Amino acid sequence: MAERKRGAARLEVAVTGPTGEIGQAVVAALERSREVRRILGMARRPFDPAARGWRKVFYRRGDVLDRAAVAALVEDVDVVVHLAFIIMGSASESRAVNLEGSRNVFQSAVEARVGRLIYASSVAAYGFHGDNPQPLTEDVPARGTDSHYYSAQKAEVERLLARTLARTATKAYVFRPCIVAGPRAPLLLDSLPYRQLSERLPRALQVMLEGLPVLKPVLPDPGVPFQLVHHDDVASAMRAAVLGRGTPGVYNIAGPGQLTVGTLAKELGWYSVPVPQLTVGAVAEVISRLGFLPAQVQWISAFREPVIMDTARARRELRWRPQHDALQTLRETIAANRPGA
Repeated sequence: MAERKRGAARLEVAVTGPTGEIGQAVVAALERSREVRRILGMARRPFDPAARGWRKVFYRRGDVLDRAAVAALVEDVDVVVHLAFIIMGSASESRAVNLEGSRNVFQSAVEARVGRLIYASSVAAYGFHGDNPQPLTEDVPARGTDSHYYSAQKAEVERLLARTLARTATKAYVFRPCIVAGPRAPLLLDSLPYRQLSERLPRALQVMLEGLPVLKPVLPDPGVPFQLVHHDDVASAMRAAVLGRGTPGVYNIAGPGQLTVGTLAKELGWYSVPVPQLTVGAVAEVISRLGFLPAQVQWISAFREPVIMDTARARRELRWRPQHDALQTLRETIAANRPGA
């Protein structure tokens, strides 16, 4: 294939996973950018860009596991944004999409001679290790945690990306956001084991429990701090990379401030009880015996160790300025997605 002309005034961008929690925010940010001429999106679900008022977006249904579909998507674009991934799927399902799907995207981008590739990794790529420095900078190795398959997969995908792009003209921006939340990102709330359990109760019983203060949910709080980032702030960082700001490489993304499970419970109007960090593993083990919460149990276990990131590089090189702190993001998430609403 002949290499396309570079340096055009306006960009053509291909986005995998544009219908997801991060994807919709990223596409909206690109839609507003004068530097972007056209956005090509692909995901498995039906989606109508016109319903969102998007005029630059051209959508097609497709699967990143389909190499031909991916190759067609990235042909003749300037930038590829890879957001198609699974967080709460089974180990086998998430591995197929997160590893094999990413391999298809990376290889297709190289073969199409795409200039920039933006990849959404995760803070989980660092792994949940007691010997990790705090706060985490981008120089800390992404070791993942073998017992947490999403964490292990994210670290493995980053290594795959580095191997695939080595000695090629395609340059990568790798973003490691913390937990993403906001009005259009309810995963934080949806993944709470209490909510998973309560949704399996008859509706009449759910209403009765919600009306009895003494029966409010109780969340175990090991006191481990965590960060949140608003989906719109993730989008603004990725837009900067699409436009070529800063230098390619790894960027931590997190909103200002830190929270605990106790803060989460308080904002939900629930109770929390302090527990030793070692107890968190025991809680996860008990819940795992229920049989239908394997992915959620992994994230309970993740609260054994803090994974606080330093975001100075994104602020310095991308000129990234998050508009929401952690508490604001949490409150917006709850207001839009409150359990029982």
